[in-house]
Amino acid sequence: MDFGLSDEQRLLQETFRGYLKANVPVSRVRLLGAGTPSALGGLWSSLAELGAAGVIIPEEHGGSGLALLDAALIAEELGRAVTPAPFLGSAVMAPIALLEAGTQEQQARWLPKIATGDTRVGIAVTEVYSRREGAGVRLQSGRLLGKSLMAVDVPGADVILVVTGDDDLLLLAADARGLEIEPLPTIDVTRRVAEIVFHDVEPVAVLRAGSGAARAIERMLDAGRAVLIADTIGAAESMLDQATEYAKQRSQFGRVIGSFQAVKHMCAEMAAELEPARSLYWYAAHALGERLDEAGLVLAHAKAHVAEVGTSIARIATEVHGGIGFTDEQNLHLWFKRIGLDRQLLGGPELMRERAASLQGWAA
Repeated sequence: MDFGLSDEQRLLQETFRGYLKANVPVSRVRLLGAGTPSALGGLWSSLAELGAAGVIIPEEHGGSGLALLDAALIAEELGRAVTPAPFLGSAVMAPIALLEAGTQEQQARWLPKIATGDTRVGIAVTEVYSRREGAGVRLQSGRLLGKSLMAVDVPGADVILVVTGDDDLLLLAADARGLEIEPLPTIDVTRRVAEIVFHDVEPVAVLRAGSGAARAIERMLDAGRAVLIADTIGAAESMLDQATEYAKQRSQFGRVIGSFQAVKHMCAEMAAELEPARSLYWYAAHALGERLDEAGLVLAHAKAHVAEVGTSIARIATEVHGGIGFTDEQNLHLWFKRIGLDRQLLGGPELMRERAASLQGWAA
């Protein structure tokens, strides 16, 4: 029995890999760090035409109706190319929220526009799993009040998906009156993050309120985590490839450094860490569609483990490059920082292991 990817899934990956290699060279990505966001204008529309935006949206709403594993495979290629795209919010978390909690009317209104890439969705959900002092969102008399930190894909979004502290799941216009959005600089220039302050903001849609939304919220968060795991795998594999290529070219003491036993061991260690993590993420994403009873636990373990594997590979790959690996002159830092942000978004390893313990009844 074959437990690998199907021919169709491999073709999907190859299609996106080829497109990104041709259209998103690292030279264009670097322009974002230089303060030129227009360098990749129109990229999301092009990716939507390839099917990225509607990958998990049902065919009756203009999407492809594929599984979450297929979305994760696309995310792996986006991570490999450090692609600046709102895939996490628009293509995965928002569609899952609408499919799990939205009415038929809400799905018919929003999903077709998301599938074409015409509507981009930001995600303000951090306070569900990690709340800091002074942050938190509440729905009071039909209006949103409070503050949300580390909202993903919000700058440039058309609508924002918000989860309140009482498990209300809502959509609001990004230009709504009373909404204050402050873009936040992070180590990763390829992802757009913001702080949002809600001053008596009226939502455009309440998908579901209160305890009835809890299952939809958890499924949405787990789907987002699956995408971040895949993104980390893609970025880590790219760092491994770059390190091995550098080791074949860089010479010291009259020999290429790849011939030194220590460097060989470093590259072998990265490969040995990466491959088992890949099968773990395949199964975790598969479980979200086929084995929901264990998906939350598998995702928690996978997010924690892959985050640490990615961090380890990022460190070792940088060390293989020597001193230049730590400089802005070398492109490696783009992948290093992408992995660093992936590690923390939607819960870092410590929080994920705490969640796994709770799901198994081990937490106090």
